Amino acid sequence: MNQKVEFEVEEEEEERSRIPISERPEWADVRPLPQDDGPNPVVPIAYSDEFSETMDFFRAVYLADERSARALELTQEAIFLNSGNYTVWQFRRLILEALSVDLREELEFIDQIAKNNTKNYQIWHHRRWVAEKLGSNVASNELQFTREIFSQDAKNYHAWSHRQWVLQTLGGWEDELAYCDELLQNDIFNNSAWNQRYFVVTKSPQLGGLDVTRDSEVAYAIKAILTKPENESPWRYLRGLYKNDVNSLANDPRVASVCLDVLMNEKECAHALNMVLDLLCNHYQPSIELKNAVDALSDNSDLDLAEKVCSVLQLVDPMRANYWEWRKTTVPARD
Repeated sequence: MNQKVEFEVEEEEEERSRIPISERPEWADVRPLPQDDGPNPVVPIAYSDEFSETMDFFRAVYLADERSARALELTQEAIFLNSGNYTVWQFRRLILEALSVDLREELEFIDQIAKNNTKNYQIWHHRRWVAEKLGSNVASNELQFTREIFSQDAKNYHAWSHRQWVLQTLGGWEDELAYCDELLQNDIFNNSAWNQRYFVVTKSPQLGGLDVTRDSEVAYAIKAILTKPENESPWRYLRGLYKNDVNSLANDPRVASVCLDVLMNEKECAHALNMVLDLLCNHYQPSIELKNAVDALSDNSDLDLAEKVCSVLQLVDPMRANYWEWRKTTVPARD
């Protein structure tokens, strides 16, 4: 039985065994507060009886600012019915603080809710709040939690955002680069993993920044490019390694070399041609071999090499033909 089916079965069993709040002795002193939609609601929502009753009691304790164990339990029931209600989550946090509840138990509660709500903003915000209260001792737990999310959805933005927050706030950088490599070994097209790798090499206090990691990361990116030249991510990653330093990009012989290697085998690779264009626009002096590789793609001998690259790109990347035409006008004049 998969998790979703199991969760639905549990919900059905709970619904059958549920005692209405109005029939519970511990709530006898509370007068529920119905939702006020005005005298003539235009499009009234058909809430279930269970939802209406739960929220009516929630409004009562919320307005009374009752921070009690029963109010905490009520927020749990409300969240099970609508995990996106930010007012309920916020009030729950106030109660958790007032009662000094063990927040590790709260993490277990969030785990239960998150199984089928991995893209719910309120859940992730609440989890961050809890993790921050618990401190660095839960860093490994939070990193593992996001790993489990990625096993189902490798590009879950909320999970990646949470993971980066955990690393920067709670720590756990030690194995992060290796984790990125693991993800890319499994799927070299995983652009989220490429983004995370760049985050690690630029932000990790243990690696020393791009000045220290650039050489090895350029080699890593080039290896990935040669494996799948049509994959845009390592090309973007390679550029990022020279962010704000285009001269170094143009002067690193490995960059031009990988472009030539790709064009010798993938003559119409737009990513390689785009990189060549960037090099030429930053005063790179091309080798005879690279000139010949570009010349082989165009019969127009009247064009400058950079303009020739733009013309080829208009053909191999027709979706952006107008962009490449514009790029042609920005090519710096050759001395």
